[in-house]
Amino acid sequence: MRIFKDLDLVEQLGSGIPRILETYDKECFHFSENFLRVVLPSGKVLSQPNTEQDTEQDTEQDTEQDTEQVTEQVLSLISVMKERNYNRNELMKAVNIKHRPTFLYNYLQPAILRGFIELTIPEKPTSSKQQYFLTQKGRDFIRSLSKN
Repeated sequence: MRIFKDLDLVEQLGSGIPRILETYDKECFHFSENFLRVVLPSGKVLSQPNTEQDTEQDTEQDTEQDTEQVTEQVLSLISVMKERNYNRNELMKAVNIKHRPTFLYNYLQPAILRGFIELTIPEKPTSSKQQYFLTQKGRDFIRSLSKN
Protein backbone atom coordinates (compact mmCIF):
# COMPACT_ATOMS: atom_id res chain seq x y z
CA MET A 1 0.00 0.00 0.00
CA ARG A 2 2.95 2.28 -0.55
CA ILE A 3 0.95 4.21 -3.13
CA PHE A 4 -1.00 5.84 -0.29
CA LYS A 5 2.28 7.01 1.27
CA ASP A 6 3.55 8.30 -2.10
CA LEU A 7 0.33 10.27 -2.58
CA ASP A 8 0.59 11.72 0.96
CA LEU A 9 -2.70 10.08 1.93
CA VAL A 10 -1.15 8.49 5.06
CA GLU A 11 1.37 9.81 7.57
CA GLN A 12 3.36 6.60 7.84
CA LEU A 13 2.85 2.98 6.82
CA GLY A 14 1.86 0.30 9.31
CA SER A 15 1.02 2.64 12.18
CA GLY A 16 -2.78 2.49 12.13
CA ILE A 17 -3.61 -0.41 14.44
CA PRO A 18 -0.99 0.45 17.10
CA ARG A 19 -2.17 4.07 17.10
CA ILE A 20 -5.80 3.00 17.46
CA LEU A 21 -4.87 0.71 20.36
CA GLU A 22 -3.07 3.59 22.10
CA THR A 23 -6.35 5.48 22.23
CA TYR A 24 -9.12 2.86 22.24
CA ASP A 25 -9.78 -0.57 23.78
CA LYS A 26 -9.63 -3.82 21.84
CA GLU A 27 -13.45 -3.92 22.01
CA CYS A 28 -13.41 -1.56 19.00
CA PHE A 29 -12.51 -4.53 16.80
CA HIS A 30 -15.29 -6.90 15.73
CA PHE A 31 -14.20 -9.98 13.82
CA SER A 32 -16.53 -12.09 11.74
CA GLU A 33 -15.81 -14.97 9.43
CA ASN A 34 -14.67 -12.80 6.50
CA PHE A 35 -14.56 -9.23 7.80
CA LEU A 36 -12.97 -6.94 10.33
CA ARG A 37 -15.14 -4.09 11.55
CA VAL A 38 -13.64 -1.25 13.59
CA VAL A 39 -16.06 0.94 15.55
CA LEU A 40 -14.44 3.99 17.09
CA PRO A 41 -16.46 5.77 19.77
CA SER A 42 -16.83 9.51 19.42
CA GLY A 43 -16.02 10.37 23.02
CA LYS A 44 -19.32 12.19 23.43
CA VAL A 45 -21.97 10.65 25.64
CA LEU A 46 -25.05 10.53 23.46
CA SER A 47 -27.40 9.18 26.10
CA GLN A 48 -27.26 8.07 29.67
CA PRO A 49 -28.78 4.72 30.63
CA ASN A 50 -32.04 5.20 32.51
CA THR A 51 -31.98 3.20 35.71
CA GLU A 52 -35.37 4.40 36.92
CA GLN A 53 -38.64 3.03 35.65
CA ASP A 54 -39.93 4.96 32.62
CA THR A 55 -42.93 7.18 33.08
CA GLU A 56 -45.57 7.26 30.35
CA GLN A 57 -44.42 10.71 29.19
CA ASP A 58 -40.77 9.66 29.24
CA THR A 59 -41.59 6.55 27.21
CA GLU A 60 -43.39 8.70 24.62
CA GLN A 61 -40.35 10.97 24.40
CA ASP A 62 -38.06 7.95 24.03
CA THR A 63 -40.26 6.61 21.24
CA GLU A 64 -40.15 9.95 19.39
CA GLN A 65 -36.36 9.98 19.66
CA ASP A 66 -36.19 6.33 18.57
CA THR A 67 -38.30 7.12 15.49
CA GLU A 68 -35.76 9.70 14.37
CA GLN A 69 -32.79 7.38 14.89
CA VAL A 70 -34.09 4.02 13.63
CA THR A 71 -32.88 3.15 10.14
CA GLU A 72 -35.15 1.90 7.39
CA GLN A 73 -33.39 -1.46 7.60
CA VAL A 74 -34.13 -1.90 11.31
CA LEU A 75 -37.69 -0.74 10.78
CA SER A 76 -38.22 -3.25 7.96
CA LEU A 77 -36.80 -6.05 10.12
CA ILE A 78 -38.88 -5.43 13.23
CA SER A 79 -41.99 -4.82 11.12
CA VAL A 80 -41.96 -8.36 9.73
CA MET A 81 -41.53 -10.03 13.12
CA LYS A 82 -44.56 -11.48 14.87
CA GLU A 83 -45.03 -13.14 18.28
CA ARG A 84 -42.60 -16.02 17.70
CA ASN A 85 -38.91 -16.83 17.46
CA TYR A 86 -37.01 -16.63 14.16
CA ASN A 87 -33.65 -17.97 13.05
CA ARG A 88 -31.30 -15.77 11.03
CA ASN A 89 -32.22 -17.33 7.67
CA GLU A 90 -35.94 -16.77 8.25
CA LEU A 91 -35.33 -13.11 9.04
CA MET A 92 -33.04 -12.66 6.03
CA LYS A 93 -35.71 -14.15 3.79
CA ALA A 94 -38.43 -11.97 5.35
CA VAL A 95 -36.53 -8.77 4.51
CA ASN A 96 -35.26 -10.16 1.20
CA ILE A 97 -31.53 -9.93 2.00
CA LYS A 98 -29.17 -12.64 0.77
CA HIS A 99 -25.81 -11.20 1.89
CA ARG A 100 -25.25 -12.29 5.49
CA PRO A 101 -22.77 -9.55 6.54
CA THR A 102 -25.09 -6.85 5.20
CA PHE A 103 -27.95 -8.35 7.15
CA LEU A 104 -25.91 -8.68 10.34
CA TYR A 105 -24.38 -5.18 10.30
CA ASN A 106 -27.27 -3.16 8.85
CA TYR A 107 -30.33 -4.97 10.15
CA LEU A 108 -29.82 -7.41 13.02
CA GLN A 109 -27.05 -5.85 15.13
CA PRO A 110 -28.57 -2.32 15.14
CA ALA A 111 -31.97 -3.79 16.11
CA ILE A 112 -30.36 -5.73 18.97
CA LEU A 113 -28.41 -2.67 20.13
CA ARG A 114 -31.62 -0.58 20.16
CA GLY A 115 -33.24 -3.25 22.31
CA PHE A 116 -35.90 -4.11 19.72
CA ILE A 117 -34.71 -7.71 19.27
CA GLU A 118 -33.16 -10.18 21.72
CA LEU A 119 -31.42 -13.51 21.36
CA THR A 120 -32.93 -16.72 22.69
CA ILE A 121 -29.44 -17.93 23.70
CA PRO A 122 -27.63 -14.71 24.67
CA GLU A 123 -24.67 -16.54 26.21
CA LYS A 124 -23.99 -18.24 22.83
CA PRO A 125 -24.60 -15.59 20.14
CA THR A 126 -23.04 -17.68 17.36
CA SER A 127 -24.91 -20.90 18.17
CA SER A 128 -26.43 -22.72 15.20
CA LYS A 129 -29.61 -22.98 17.28
CA GLN A 130 -29.74 -19.21 17.91
CA GLN A 131 -33.08 -17.55 17.37
CA TYR A 132 -34.32 -14.00 17.76
CA PHE A 133 -37.52 -12.47 19.08
CA LEU A 134 -39.15 -9.06 19.15
CA THR A 135 -38.94 -7.44 22.59
CA GLN A 136 -41.66 -5.46 24.32
CA LYS A 137 -39.75 -2.31 23.36
CA GLY A 138 -39.86 -3.41 19.72
CA ARG A 139 -43.59 -4.14 19.88
CA ASP A 140 -44.23 -0.77 21.56
CA PHE A 141 -42.18 1.00 18.89
CA ILE A 142 -44.14 -0.61 16.05
CA ARG A 143 -47.40 0.19 17.86
CA SER A 144 -46.35 3.84 18.24
CA LEU A 145 -45.68 4.06 14.50
CA SER A 146 -49.14 2.76 13.64
CA LYS A 147 -50.71 5.45 15.89
CA ASN A 148 -48.92 8.27 14.02
